Amino acid sequence: MKTTPLHQAHLALGARMVPFAGYEMPLQYSSITAEHLAVRQGVGLFDVSHMGEFWIRGPGALDFLQFATLNDVARLRVGRAQYSMLPNAQGGVVDDIYLYRTGEQEYLMVVNAANIEKDWNHLQALARGFEVALEDASHFFALLAVQGPKAVEVLQGLTDADLASPKKNDTFMAKLAGKWVRLARTGYTGEDGYEVFVAPDEVQAVWEALLAGGAVPCGLGARDTLRLEAGFPLYGHELTDTTNPLCTPFGWVVKAQKDFYGKKALLNPVCEQRLVGLRVEGGIPREGFRVFSGDEEVGRFTSGTHSPLLKQGIGMAYVQADRAQVGTALEVEVRGRRLAARVVELPFVKR
Repeated sequence: MKTTPLHQAHLALGARMVPFAGYEMPLQYSSITAEHLAVRQGVGLFDVSHMGEFWIRGPGALDFLQFATLNDVARLRVGRAQYSMLPNAQGGVVDDIYLYRTGEQEYLMVVNAANIEKDWNHLQALARGFEVALEDASHFFALLAVQGPKAVEVLQGLTDADLASPKKNDTFMAKLAGKWVRLARTGYTGEDGYEVFVAPDEVQAVWEALLAGGAVPCGLGARDTLRLEAGFPLYGHELTDTTNPLCTPFGWVVKAQKDFYGKKALLNPVCEQRLVGLRVEGGIPREGFRVFSGDEEVGRFTSGTHSPLLKQGIGMAYVQADRAQVGTALEVEVRGRRLAARVVELPFVKR
């Protein structure tokens, strides 16, 4: 089992550790609800150093990334980032990613921890014929996420850089707690905040400075409930090798005007099922729970949880396309009981 550079720090804080994507990671330090609300109301601090990072460099970097990803990379100026996906040849998704343009011919791609090897092999194969150099830099970065309405305030106390002016998806280098870091106004909680790319041997100092500044340590449990409230997908659940993003609320990522890998297979799908958000009365849905319309099973949950903010069960599910309209009344089977559920607009919680 791999560990992040902050492993001992998590143990010292009494974190409950669990296996995740080949890493031993903190699930929670206090309670998932308390950590969740710390991010919604104040500032939370996550160790996400298990994520993978690839450098893509060279005169052909833009052309390669336009072909390898679904979003429009040509729109990225230096110092800007975008959410995107890697399509496969079958109309599905290899992974969902974040892409940062760090130089004229240089990009940094952040990928899901469980998919590092898969993504690397996929991109290496696609790169043949492009004037581009790929580097797996996963071991050269630790990564922190500082998220919440007070994130900027806490970070600002540790740097001379102006953190209020940058917009969402801006990225730049700065000194934080005396260490050079890459800051990005990105995150996966639905809150404002920054992600901090830092050298593994310097992350401890930055982590401790952020905790001293008032950030609350948060684990994977709160990360999952937060991303669900925000209506964000998790690879392996909402997105897989066989799910077409155009049958989900995340189809906006697909820029059909450009050429990309697997384009013919991905465009114009017949969506027999669509991914929807569901609010559930009187219980908590979980992955795999069955969705019914009358006596007919019409879908299954891909993720579910109790929303600390809405104080009810929420989740995402693939349901038959004719049952996917917002407002549709359905039922979910929870521990042998049928509970009322309703299709709602994502996100569940708007910030």
